Amino acid sequence: MPINMTLLMNIPPIIWAAVIVWSLTWKGIALWHAARCTQRGWYIALILINTLGILEIIYLVFFKRSRYFL
Repeated sequence: MPINMTLLMNIPPIIWAAVIVWSLTWKGIALWHAARCTQRGWYIALILINTLGILEIIYLVFFKRSRYFL
């Protein structure tokens, strides 16, 4: 099923801004932890795969090597 571009263009800019801030925040935190723990594979995957924070949250909860969340 193709994406209806008209529908995407009608989404208010504040929603787009919120999605971008959400995604960049989780990506930044996850990339920082992956780099700090020298997890090169995770670092590369997190840079290349954009999932609106889902992959980043999965990494932070289940795969990072630190005892603390942040």
